[in-house]
Order: sequence, then C-alpha cells, then structure tokens
Amino acid sequence: MTGARSGAIFQVGDLLNNTYRIEAILGRGGTSEVYRGRSEISGHLVALKALRSEFSANEDFITLMRREEEIREIRHDAIVRYFHNQRTADGVVFLIMDYVDGPGLDRKMKEGGMSAADLLTVAGRVAEGLQAAHAKNIVHRDLSPDNIILRNGDPADAVIIDFGIAKDTNPGAETVVGNEFAGKYAYAAPEQLSGQSDARTDIYSLGALLLATFRGASPSVGKNPLEVIEGKSLPLDTTGVPEPLKSLIDRMTAPDPADRFASAAALLEGIRGGGVAAMPEVDSDATVIAPRPVPAKSAVKPAPAPAEKTKGRGGLFAVLAFVLIAAAGGGAYLSGMFDSVVPSLPVAEPYTLTMARAEGGSPQARGHVPSEEVSAALGQRIAAMGGHADLTLARGDIDPDWGAEMLQLFEVISPLPEWRIEVEGNRVAVTGVTEDRAEHQVLNGITLPGALIGGISVELRPRVLEPRALSPVLASFADCGELRLVNPPMTGYPTGAEVAVTGKVASATTRQGLIDALQAAVGNRRVSVDLEELNPTLCLIDQALPAAPPGGFAIGFGNGETGSRNPSGRFVVGQNPVIDITIPADATDGYLYVSALDVSGNVFHLLPNVYIEDNSLAALRGGQEGPVLLRVAYSLKEAEDAGGRKLAFNVDDSALGKTEIVVIHADAPILNGTRPITESAEGFAQAIRERSGPVRSLDSRILVTAAQ
Repeated sequence: MTGARSGAIFQVGDLLNNTYRIEAILGRGGTSEVYRGRSEISGHLVALKALRSEFSANEDFITLMRREEEIREIRHDAIVRYFHNQRTADGVVFLIMDYVDGPGLDRKMKEGGMSAADLLTVAGRVAEGLQAAHAKNIVHRDLSPDNIILRNGDPADAVIIDFGIAKDTNPGAETVVGNEFAGKYAYAAPEQLSGQSDARTDIYSLGALLLATFRGASPSVGKNPLEVIEGKSLPLDTTGVPEPLKSLIDRMTAPDPADRFASAAALLEGIRGGGVAAMPEVDSDATVIAPRPVPAKSAVKPAPAPAEKTKGRGGLFAVLAFVLIAAAGGGAYLSGMFDSVVPSLPVAEPYTLTMARAEGGSPQARGHVPSEEVSAALGQRIAAMGGHADLTLARGDIDPDWGAEMLQLFEVISPLPEWRIEVEGNRVAVTGVTEDRAEHQVLNGITLPGALIGGISVELRPRVLEPRALSPVLASFADCGELRLVNPPMTGYPTGAEVAVTGKVASATTRQGLIDALQAAVGNRRVSVDLEELNPTLCLIDQALPAAPPGGFAIGFGNGETGSRNPSGRFVVGQNPVIDITIPADATDGYLYVSALDVSGNVFHLLPNVYIEDNSLAALRGGQEGPVLLRVAYSLKEAEDAGGRKLAFNVDDSALGKTEIVVIHADAPILNGTRPITESAEGFAQAIRERSGPVRSLDSRILVTAAQ
C-alpha cells in the first residue's frame, strides 16, 4: 500500500492483498470504516468494512466481524451479500460485501422524507429480508434509516446492510455498544434497554424508521437515559400519518412486544392485507421477553420481573420509567408545591441529608428536608422497606425543586442491594453495588435530576468472586472438552482482576456465548479467553483421543502444484495440499497412525491404509537412522504416476474449514485390522475408545481450507 495515512485506515488507490483497489471512502465510525473497492481480477465493485488498527488485534471485535461474515449463509436479495474476512500484511482486518449503489433512507429523510405508498413498498421488501434472517436465528438489532439502502433509488429494491453487532458511533447517532444492548436509541425497541431482543425487536425498529422517514426527521429520544427510558414506555406519535401506514406502524411499534406482530411473516401478511384489519392475531402463547412498560401516570411501583429471572433487577427499567413520578401526591411533587419554604423553619448550614442501606439491612435516613410533605413521602418509602427516617425540617441554600429531586433519586437507587446517598445542599454523591451488568451500565450513565450536581458511582459485584462460582458457566459451554480457569486465585478474584479461561470449543457461536455469559457473571472484572476453535467433528474425535504427551512428530504442509512449502497450513479452493510427517531420531520402534479429520465429519486414514498396510516404524524407516521424512498425502502428479495408489487431495468448496492431522505413536497395534481410506468420525471415535493398547504419544496440527 502507498500514500500517507492521514488518520484513515486505507487511502484511495491502495491495493489490498493484490486484489481490491480502493476507490472511495463511504463512511467512518468509531470502530471501523467502510470503503468502495473494485476487484482487479473480476472488475466487480465491492464494499469493504475495515476495523481500525486498535481493534484489529482485539479478539472480541474479530469475533464480531466473524459473526457478520456468517450472514453470508442468508441468501435473499433484500439482504446485502457478505463474503469473507481478510487481513492485510500489516494486520488490518476487513470484511468484503456487495456494493449496493443507491440512496439510504437517511438521505431520503434529509431530502424531506418519502411518501406513505413508497414506504409501504419498502416495509414489505425489508420484512421479506427479515423473514429470511430470522429463519436463520439472526436478529439485526440495529435497524435504522442509514442501513436501509434503495438500490438504484427503487423502494421495491430496498436492501438491509450492516448486520454488525458492534455498531459504529457516528456523530449524533446515540448508539450504545455492548453485550447488553445494540441499537440506536431513536429506533431501539423498549426491551432492548434491558438487554432483550428477538424478531419483534426488529419489527419495532422497522416501524420506527418508517415513521422517521415519512416525517423526514428522527424521533426525539430525550437528553439523557432517564428521558429515553421514560419515552420508550409510550407509543410513538403517528398523528398525521395516512392509513394504512399509520395502523401498520402503530402495531409494529407497540411498547409491549406481545402487542406487535409475532413474526416477520405476520408483518408481511399485515402489509399485503392493506392494514390492521387484515392483520393476524398475535399468538397468545408468544413469549414476552421484557417487563411490560407501565404508563407514565401509574403508581410508583416497579413492574415485577418475569418469573424466569431470578437474579438482578428485572424491573430496573420499569423503575427508571417512574423517576419523574412521585408516589404520594403524584404530580404535585413535580410542580414544586411541596418544596415551598416556610419562613418559620430554622436555617441549616450545612444543609445535609444521608440515606443509606447496607447489604442485607434496611434503609436509614438522617438529615434535613424542606417540608412536611417531603418528610412524609420519604419516611413512608423508607418505612415500607423496613427502615427508619430521622428527618428535620429546615431551610437552606437548595434548589426550589430539591425535595422532588431527592424523591426521584431515591426511586432510582433504593432497589439496589447496597447503596448510599450523601447530600450537602445541591451537591450529591451516590454510591452503590449491583450484580446486573445492564443496570450497572445505565445507572453510571444517569444525569442527576434538576439542579443537583455530583455523580453516581455504582460498582458491579460480587466484590470477591470465588472460582467455583464460574463452574456452572464453564460446564454449560463445554462442547469440546473441559474449559478451565487459568491460575484461579485461591482467595477469589478481586474487583478489577482478570478472569482467564482456556480450552477448546466447537464453534464461534459457543465462543461468543461463553464470553457473554462470563461477562454477565464476573461483575467488574476483565474476561480473557484463550480458546482453540474446532468444529463438532474435531471435538468428537478430540474427546475420544487418549491423553498422551507430544512425541515430536513434526507435521509439515506443502503445495502439490508448485512443490513449495506452506508453513501457514492454509489452502484455498483448487489447491493440492501435501502432508509430510518427520519421524524423530529417537522414534525407532512401535507403530504409527496418521489420520485427517475434516469439517464434514469424515476421517481419512493416511497411515495405515489399503496402500500402506505396514505401519511399524521399522518398516517406515526402511533402515534409515536419524530423522526420516515420511509423505502421507501426495501431489496429484505423484498419485497419477503411482497409478492412483497414493493418496492425494484437492480442495473444493464442499467442506471448507479446519481439518486436524493427528499422529499417534503406540507401542503395539491399537486398532483391529486395516482401516478403510475413509470412515465416519463416529466410527473412528468408537474405534479409538475401544483400542487394544496404550498410546505413547500424540501430535496434531490444524490445516485450514477456505474459499480464497
């Protein structure tokens, strides 16, 4: 690559991996940049999403890019086609996808919006794409106008782009990134704020973006998380939207998921039926994935968490939806009526109030309040929690709405298992602990109400994490042998420590699921995973193989068509892998078994087989001393010259992925008879389990096949 960097990942004119020439930059975000490129080989235009350098070495972001690549399994014209990830020589990871030429709905919004008729066409087209994605258990979670493109400007040819779970933070986009939440506030469904999502989440976001595109303006989401959460409990304002689009959007964006269309298929049926009159009823057995949002004027009591949630505060966001509501006296608090200063009250200097609750204890309050009404309301709340309040009426240098603001703050913080609110005048310091990661994220981002100044610092606990507490998590994701903690401290992990895990897993999905589960369990600690990603076939064999030390049998790869070495062990479609085993000088007796286990569930026996039946080291050495090079998979020409009596392989696209080459050294024959050239992984695993003797050593190496 050439040219100055100027802060960009690539420059126009750069040639990536001798294939893709950069023609233009399409957009920049917080974690990645998107470019238009052209294949120097085919001439086809592509879009390339590149991770910034600080993220290209981060395994968590690589996993997210790998997840996005997996969307290529979805084949639908309404979804951008993904191809594969590549890495440049200097370490930049980029994802290749179709280039979709046309305006995004965000541009249509800036131009004043779109007609209801065109948006109904867009809705049907996008719903078809969502139906294809949901059928593969993939939820977009981040639908917004900027990731719906109208190919060639045609509403009937709308295309969904950007299935990345870690969303770029574009200016003004108000995007939250993390395991608990993905999606722009303006278009996110209410349940996403508590870390929940399913097909109905995408349906809500589609309805919200249709409304925004019709109006030509993004929905107002509030100035801080409190306002966002309160607003999300209310229906969207569709005043002025013509039918049938209005009724369609109303149904799609119902705050309660149970009131929306149950699936993209049901949404399509509603669109084709011309309105809600033809819409199917929602399945009464549909699972509700979040507490039902409560209208803003309800009593101040958080909705109970769903029965299956036994940990954390499932009702957190229902609680936050009420922070602007007072329980005793309702709107009168907000009016400031109860904060009027009575001249006969004494002046307190300093004006202090302390409210606290120790873990396992009851709340206590001591200090000054400005009125009988505030004293009564706060005392009632604390008494209802089994606590005691010792409050003194006094005047002071405080905000006129100080009392209402204290009640708001109490509503948010008091459900925590341990907390403390220290107040002096209008200055506030709030501390607490929680075991809920989503709650931790929201509370630490809250802006204090009114004129209060200070901050909220909520710690994610447990404060000391015992290693045995993670055993259930590790066991639930152990699909390829035991997962182990690396050097767990005997006294437990303190806050801020690193929890490291090693082992093998059967897929990228298992890997990410383990990371997500660990992050939810470890509190305020870092998670580090060193996992070997195999596949179900390799895991099946791996668990059947005996525990044995390595024996020093080196496994080497080469390119059969060129005769050159291939130290990376990576081959693409059309190439001919050659496999050599180096017998170490001290291995002079016993028997050698070499097998290749591929991703499709097949096992190829390279030694012994019908062509090489004598697998004793004496026969394989042929009288040679020292290290001996033994070829077990040949070039196509060598196989042809031998009349087909030598094994050779050519990579095709039927079983791309990881193939494990296993070398077993045993003192005596361990398998009965000569194995066939190929057999099922299950059959070989059973034969290994039933082996007739011990194994002296076991060496292995991974060979990777890819499309290109």
